[in-house]
Amino acid sequence: MKPLDPLQHLGGLNKAFESKARLGIMSILMVNESADFATLKQLLALTDGNLASHTRALEELGYIQCQKRFIGRKPNTSYSVTQAGSQAFKAHLKALESFLAQTAT
Repeated sequence: MKPLDPLQHLGGLNKAFESKARLGIMSILMVNESADFATLKQLLALTDGNLASHTRALEELGYIQCQKRFIGRKPNTSYSVTQAGSQAFKAHLKALESFLAQTAT
C-alpha cells in the first residue's frame, strides 16, 4: 500500500475552522437557527473576550451574522450562520470526512 500524503488530503480544510472555539461556534449555529452570546459562552466555556474575538472573525469572513436587539431593557446579541458560512462549513466537514476515509485501514 502506498503511503499517504496527509497534506494532500487535508487541502480542502478551511483554516477559519481550525480553532476549537470557531469549530464549536459553527457547529452550534449549524444545528440551531440562532444562538445568543450567553448560550454560546456557556456551551463552549469561553470568556467574553475570547468568544467576542472568534465571533468577530467569523463575521468578518461572512460566515455568521450578528443581530443586536433589546429584550426589555437588556441588550441581547444573537448569531446565525449565513449561506456562505453554511457552504464553507459543509465543505470543511466533507474534506475532513474525505481525509478520514483515505486514512481508514
